[in-house]
Amino acid sequence: MTVDSVTSLGIPGFGTTTSAVAGSVNSVSDRPDVPHLIDRFGRVARDLRISITEKCSLRCTYCMPEEGLPAIPAAALLTPAEIARVVSVSVRLLGIRDVRFTGGEPLMRRDLDEILRLSADVAEGVPLSMTTNAVGLEHRAQSLADAGLTRVNVSLDSVDREDFARLTRRDRLPSVLAGIRAAQRAGIGPVKVNAVLMRDTLSGAVDLLRWCLDEGVALRFIEQMPLDADHEWARANMIDAQTLIDELSTAFDLKSVGRADPSAPAEEWSVDGTDATVGIIASVTRSFCGDCDRTRVTAEGTIRSCLFSDDETDLRAALRGGATDDELAAVWRGAMWNKWAGHGIDADGFEPPTRSMGAIGG
Repeated sequence: MTVDSVTSLGIPGFGTTTSAVAGSVNSVSDRPDVPHLIDRFGRVARDLRISITEKCSLRCTYCMPEEGLPAIPAAALLTPAEIARVVSVSVRLLGIRDVRFTGGEPLMRRDLDEILRLSADVAEGVPLSMTTNAVGLEHRAQSLADAGLTRVNVSLDSVDREDFARLTRRDRLPSVLAGIRAAQRAGIGPVKVNAVLMRDTLSGAVDLLRWCLDEGVALRFIEQMPLDADHEWARANMIDAQTLIDELSTAFDLKSVGRADPSAPAEEWSVDGTDATVGIIASVTRSFCGDCDRTRVTAEGTIRSCLFSDDETDLRAALRGGATDDELAAVWRGAMWNKWAGHGIDADGFEPPTRSMGAIGG
């Protein structure tokens, strides 16, 4: 199903919605009796993003407020055993094929090794990855690999130390670079670098790509989305994919190679006729909502079907209330059945979600 065919059906809360969606948005009575996480637009979620903390060691301007996010009481966070049970249910009963731990910053959990070990035990053969800023990863990479971590995505927007410090409000670039190299030594791979496109760092995009090529890590640029805690995002101020391509083309010969997987968010471009590629995730200008295959669980244990929908379904209450695995799976299926058609950034009346990216979990 294409993006256009999905979004033409309407997005709850934005503009005109078909009667099928408007009349049953809170109902699952019309859901087919299938085990996987299908929604009413025919998409199937195979990729689980599970946040494990709201805490972070950086304060990136497009994600976190300067003072950090409001603290979640420890008792409200899912425990390692509860996280592993969520992973188990998702893999065994719901068809999840990829699990990624996010935050905040996952490395802020001292029990991350235990979370990985328990999850690996119940999800044999399923890759366990992590989105991280890599601050401190140099000290933990090997133990995390031993516990079951298979891949890391590192958030890194600039290899210029001053730009990095200004964007993150912390002077920690050397630690990030050391963390990336430690992950490679530990055999965690492929290591991918994610860079949010910012007007202030566009001039450094060539240097960032050159550094990643030299280090043998894959780089993906991401259009900035309205998920900042300060709600200062404006479409008119964002750097789009074409502007980035023009900038990179001043130093590299780029050829589009498209997407190997329709659900993959990044469009790939070959660099200088080699096997090396750079990815561009045009979340805003070239939306891929129509092929979205993600489901999310927040650090407090709520299911979130879409980054941009504030609708959340409480899974933690069921976990702690004695629900069976089959009952947990049923709750999850219902939450995903009512997933929105798309983020609706270009729709009249669009409002960003209440939670920022750091609170939702990337």
